[in-house]
Amino acid sequence: METAKTSSHLDVLSKRNLLIYTGFLFILLVSSSIIFGLYAFLIALTAIIGSVSVEFVFAKLRKRSLDYSLLITPLIFALIMPPTIPLWVVLIGSVFGTFFAKSLFGGLGKNVFNPALVGYIFVSISFPRYLNTQWLNPTTDVVASTTPLIQLNNNTLGYNLWELLVGNVPGTLGETFRIGIIILGLALIVLKIIDWRITVSFLATVFIINWIGGFIWPDLFRDPVASLLVGSVLFGAFFVATDPVTAPTFAWGRVIYGIGIGAIVMVIRADAGAYPEGTAFAIVIMNAVAPLIDSYKKEPSMEVSA
Repeated sequence: METAKTSSHLDVLSKRNLLIYTGFLFILLVSSSIIFGLYAFLIALTAIIGSVSVEFVFAKLRKRSLDYSLLITPLIFALIMPPTIPLWVVLIGSVFGTFFAKSLFGGLGKNVFNPALVGYIFVSISFPRYLNTQWLNPTTDVVASTTPLIQLNNNTLGYNLWELLVGNVPGTLGETFRIGIIILGLALIVLKIIDWRITVSFLATVFIINWIGGFIWPDLFRDPVASLLVGSVLFGAFFVATDPVTAPTFAWGRVIYGIGIGAIVMVIRADAGAYPEGTAFAIVIMNAVAPLIDSYKKEPSMEVSA
């Protein structure tokens, strides 16, 4: 089983796929700089310096060359940062995530948890003031404590669906340009770089729980379409949860994995308090469950590649 899993992951993590994936992340970074300003590039540069430094040290110690996934972790980490984040927080988070969640496990293809999310969760818990309360409104340049997700949870959403899609709203660097996320994410699926099963099951779970829950408990569940267009659900569904290294390896396992992420997101969003966005926590929790899901694999023919 382990040999098959490793082989499948190596097939997906080809030079071509990694370079395309990195290029798409750069496109989202450029779009974030248009929305939030050039400071987005400084955040990304700081994350890259921190993460690549760790990768370089471990490569030297292990006498290995650097791989083509080098920029993926810091770019994802940068794109899930608020546009007002101090650079020293970015540096700490990128170093922490790369060191503890990737390099210590042996590098690309061997990590259990998504390293960008581990770094994010660490700084989110350690420095909540910078991660959860200081959101830049790109239309007014005013820093406030609310985002569309927080507004939706409070039944005070002040943006229409088009505004949420084009992204000129408060949020993290990579989550707001949602129409771009959808287009690039669909391209990744068409190019078979990511597995559609994870994305579809994740998004469908969030939609269905909100839709059905709205009839039963309307004070707790929100508009199902708006729920997909606030927070980092779309970015997480296309660019993070689909990481083939930390996801299960067979078809139905990936569906279960996506459903689990969506369900946990809804549990966290229902009453999260200081942490209204549950996507990062949900994905990391399911990263831990992925080996258990794989342990129920029976037929080798069920294995899929992204």
